[in-house]
Amino acid sequence: MKASILEYRLRKGNDTFEAIYHYQDIELEQILARRECEFFVKEGVTYRQLSSAIEGNLFIIYVETYEEEPLKDPLFPPERLILEIRELNQRKQNPILKIEHHDYHLDILSVIGSVYSYIDGTEWERDSAEIDEDRYVYILYVKATGCKLEEERR
Repeated sequence: MKASILEYRLRKGNDTFEAIYHYQDIELEQILARRECEFFVKEGVTYRQLSSAIEGNLFIIYVETYEEEPLKDPLFPPERLILEIRELNQRKQNPILKIEHHDYHLDILSVIGSVYSYIDGTEWERDSAEIDEDRYVYILYVKATGCKLEEERR
């Protein structure tokens, strides 16, 4: 598959944008997974996605600054892709419900692109997703629906 280019552009003032991050030779699967994320964290700054576009083989994700935190000690990238599924609950610091390890960005996309997920028989509804480059992890934020998965009839 042909590699593409991804660029993040930050909104500056009245609908003017400045390129802030540029990724050469990035696989389409990773671009699609990143595009599914409403939030992007890099160098201690959390950006919120505004929109996306494609110009030939250049994919663009338009963002605005959402919040900034001091940059923590850098981590080393893991061997596999990591997805944290977290309950959206700021009072409890968004506790981790499940950690999954994947080999491909399409696997990540199939989870973060779903509206509903089931963990231990409980249904969770997607709120948002994030790619955190500082921690080398994708994060899916979910809320409990109150529904339980019915056991299959024998």
